[in-house]
Amino acid sequence: MKLIGPFKQIIPMTGLSLKGAIKDSQLTIIKDGGILVQDGHIHSIGTYEELLRSAELHNVEIHKLNGDHTCLPGFVDAHTHICFGGSRANDYAMRNSGKTYLEISKAGGGIWDTVTQTRKATKEELIKGIVKRAKRHLSNGVTTIEVKSGYGLSIPEELKMLYAIKEANASLSTDLISTCLAAHMFPKDYEGSPSDYLAEMASELLPKLKTENLATRVDAFIEEGAFTAELIEPYFKKAHELGFDITVHADQFSTGGSKVAVNFMAISADHLEASTNAEISLLAKSDVISIALPGASLGLGCAFTPARKILDQGGALAIASDHNPGSAPMGDLLTQAAILGTFQKLSNAEVLAGITFRAAAVLNLKERGQLNPGFLADLSIFHTNDYKEILYNQGNFKPCMVWKKGELVYNKHKH
Repeated sequence: MKLIGPFKQIIPMTGLSLKGAIKDSQLTIIKDGGILVQDGHIHSIGTYEELLRSAELHNVEIHKLNGDHTCLPGFVDAHTHICFGGSRANDYAMRNSGKTYLEISKAGGGIWDTVTQTRKATKEELIKGIVKRAKRHLSNGVTTIEVKSGYGLSIPEELKMLYAIKEANASLSTDLISTCLAAHMFPKDYEGSPSDYLAEMASELLPKLKTENLATRVDAFIEEGAFTAELIEPYFKKAHELGFDITVHADQFSTGGSKVAVNFMAISADHLEASTNAEISLLAKSDVISIALPGASLGLGCAFTPARKILDQGGALAIASDHNPGSAPMGDLLTQAAILGTFQKLSNAEVLAGITFRAAAVLNLKERGQLNPGFLADLSIFHTNDYKEILYNQGNFKPCMVWKKGELVYNKHKH
C-alpha cells in the first residue's frame, strides 16, 4: 500500500452528472488531502494527516510531496488517430495559403496521402510512431488514449494498424483503446462500389476483430466525400449484431451524421462543428455523448463544436484531441480543451469533466476519470495550490507528475 500526498487540493470529479451544464461551485475540493493506493487502485482519500497516522501504524510506503500540489484524475483522450505513417505538413501549408480541400486532394494531399504513407510503413514503424506520440500524451497528463485505424482501408492494412496499436499498448504505461475506422473513406484503389467495400469489411474484417480481440469499437465517417447515412446502415447493423460499440464522425462539414448516431444508439457523435439547433436538440435528448474536437477546428481554421449549446440543452459533452496528421496535428488535449473553454464559455468544471469522467464514459470505462475508492489510481498532478491555474495557463502549464495504476510513470523533474 502507498500513501501519496499531501495535496493542497484534490479534485476528484465525483458527484457530477454525465449530462448537462456544470458550475464550478459543484466541484468537490478536498483540501490538504492524501490518496491511499493499493494494487493499482484507490483505496481511500482523506486528509493527509489522518491517512499518515494510519499509514505509519500499518507500514505503508509513503510518497511525500514537497511544495504545493493539486491532483486531478488522469485525463482521457477519447478520439485520436495516432497510428499513421508520414506527415501532412504540405497540406497544412497549402490550406493556410488559401487552397481548398479539393485542390489539396488533387495535388496528392488529403486522407489518401496518409493512407499511402501508412501502407508503406512497416508494422514496427507504426508501433514506434504510436509509442512516441502516446508518451508525449502521458507527459501532458493523458493516461488513457483511444486510437483509430482507418489509414489502411483494406483488410490486411487495417489489421496491420490494429496489430500495431495492440503491440504498442503492451509496451506503454498509458492504456490504448482500439477503434476500427475501416469506414474512413472509400479507397481509391478498390475495385467495386462503396457498398461492396463496406459489405466486405463487415463480413470479413469485423468478425476477425472479435476473434482476435483487436477492437470492441467501430467508427465511420458520415460526410460528403466519405460515406452517406444510407450506405453505412447495413455496416452498422452488422457491427451491432457482432456486439461492437458504435461511434460516428458526424456533422463535421455537413449535417446528417448525428441522426445516424442517434438511430444506431451510438456511444458518441464526434466533431459536430456543422451541427445546427435541430441536431443539438436531437443529441441532447438521446444518450449519445457529443465529442468536441477543438484540434480539428484549430487545424482547419473552422468553427468550434457548439459545446455551450449542447450542454445548455442538457447533452453530454466530452472533449478530445483528434490528434491526426491532417486536420489536427497539434495533439495537445489540455491546450485544446482550454482554448475551447475560452471560445465556448465553458466553466472549468465542464472542461475538466470533458477530459475525465465524461470522456471515460465514451470508451465505456467505468473505473477511471474520477478519483474514487475502487477506481484506477490514475493521477495527474500539478505544481500549484489552485486547480484554476491549470486552464488559466491555456495548456502552457503541464503536470509535474503522472501516476498510472498506482505507479509513478512520469516525473517532470527527471526528464
